[in-house]
Amino acid sequence: MAEGLRLRPVTEPDLDALDDMFADPAAIGEFNWGGFVDPTRWRRRYAENGLLADDKSVLMVELAGESLGFVSWSRQQTGYSVYCCEFGISLWPWARGKGHGTAAQLLLARYLFAHLPINRIQAVTDFENLAEQRSLEKAGFVREAVLAGYTFRDGAWRDEVLYRMLRSELPVN
Repeated sequence: MAEGLRLRPVTEPDLDALDDMFADPAAIGEFNWGGFVDPTRWRRRYAENGLLADDKSVLMVELAGESLGFVSWSRQQTGYSVYCCEFGISLWPWARGKGHGTAAQLLLARYLFAHLPINRIQAVTDFENLAEQRSLEKAGFVREAVLAGYTFRDGAWRDEVLYRMLRSELPVN
């Protein structure tokens, strides 16, 4: 794991960086860019709940006091009174390809299993996003399925790959 990497709550100064990331296709990355979004959504949600809520939450990924990007997760209902968590990650372009995403995703898995009554965490990534697939696998996630025609991006329907980690599969170290 990347030494010193940590997850932390979003602070008000982070909101400018999040606004910038979502306004720039190169910053959010080709697999996360879905078009322009409401530029006030981050500030509205932050004012409501600090971006930490039962249904959807965001934490910043930080190394040596510098923000590398963020992780987010939401509840996915799996039964009458049970759910799993589905998460995503987006790092700044200069922070990608250095193992930070793998470390952040493993930290997030440990955090979610420690603090939520869940047995499953899952992530969905573009079929062509081989770097994210490798990152998830290095973090201990298991490739479970290809979801054909699952998402619409850049004018076309795209296949996605579903990854999972069960509580019993969380790496010990």
